[in-house]
Amino acid sequence: MDGDPAVESPLDGFSLILPLPYRIAFILVLGVWAWGVNLHYLHLLKIDVPFLIKYPPRSSLSSLPHHQRTYALATTITVPFVLSLFFFWTITRGQPSAVLAWDFIPQSYLFLLFLLFLIPYKRLSPHGRSRFLTTLKRISIGGIAEAQDGKFGDILLADVLTSYAKVLGDLFVSLCMFLSSGKSSTDKPDRGCGGQYVVPIIISIPSMIRLRQCLIEYMRVRRNPTQHSGWGGQHLANALKYSSAFPVVILSALQRGYGPNKIGLSETGLFRLWLFFVFLNSFYSFYWDVAKDWDLTLFSSLLSSTFPSAFPPSSDTTTNFHSNQVPPHQTHPWGLRPHTHFHTPQIYYTAIALDLLLRCTWSLKLSPHLDHWNDLEGTIFLLEMAEVVRRWVWIFFRVETEWVRVRSGAAGVDEMLLMPMGR
Repeated sequence: MDGDPAVESPLDGFSLILPLPYRIAFILVLGVWAWGVNLHYLHLLKIDVPFLIKYPPRSSLSSLPHHQRTYALATTITVPFVLSLFFFWTITRGQPSAVLAWDFIPQSYLFLLFLLFLIPYKRLSPHGRSRFLTTLKRISIGGIAEAQDGKFGDILLADVLTSYAKVLGDLFVSLCMFLSSGKSSTDKPDRGCGGQYVVPIIISIPSMIRLRQCLIEYMRVRRNPTQHSGWGGQHLANALKYSSAFPVVILSALQRGYGPNKIGLSETGLFRLWLFFVFLNSFYSFYWDVAKDWDLTLFSSLLSSTFPSAFPPSSDTTTNFHSNQVPPHQTHPWGLRPHTHFHTPQIYYTAIALDLLLRCTWSLKLSPHLDHWNDLEGTIFLLEMAEVVRRWVWIFFRVETEWVRVRSGAAGVDEMLLMPMGR
């Protein structure tokens, strides 16, 4: 490096303790633990997640349950993370110059984490890691399996990637800074590393993947329509939802390198246009989470309450799985649906409120130009963490919804033929 690193690139206190590579690693490791908790709790609710994602069942009753295998993998990648972090703290002692100089320590852990997913070690859930890598390879170009081959698992993983979009961008930034002469990956993140538009493009890739998947599903429906598929309009509407993220990222990149002669808009006009698409993406995504991914009746109930003559209450008479106090004209708690597996309506209402709040903050975080507005890396890290938590909660209700659809036959005949007996 040129000159005194501590003078050239002052680090905030949070970055001295948890530099960018470790923040990335922490969120990746947290994601594995979160998936284990998803599997564990849904297993307790008698929801067969492996069946839904078409994952091979346990070879014998003595085999560990899927969630315990996931916990074992999470523990295996957590131990070296903790050891690496403590070793880094011991070496650097919070000194900015030392933090910048020893950047290869956290980068080495990221490399080890990558290897742990590739090494065919029997005790590290080899089938799960192999299935993950196979699915990742398929969806990385926007592919999606047929329903009987694990389409739902492809959708789950691709949606998870959209929540990790900013983390993937930071992973590139960390690697770019590590390989660049005169830079350190533990320095203040240079999110323009590699070029003004490289990071925005990387952030957009997960949405591109889901967009292509939606278009593939639409074409499949058009070729082979069924009683439940309709004409495919819902897939186009879903594709539009993912497309709404692109203007947020593009306009944000333009604001970061603003030049009135190049854009033809005032800075205020560009900001207002960006803000419009932020709200559009946030509330469109929130609506889709609640009404489509979770099949809740919140919005139709709001319309029925506001305009009772135009939108009369549903006459659905399906019995709820749990006894809840509901009005006489309803067969399920207000804003929910007839079939639920979580124990109280308050769980659903809390998830709805949390999803709305975090959807809005995440759309803002998709915007690289806000880095100069909020230079505290700790705040950026908390926003990325919050999105992982939101996705973790979303998975519970998305998987539950798919289970209800399969049990009711709405997911298609092929799934019903393979349906395991029981709750």
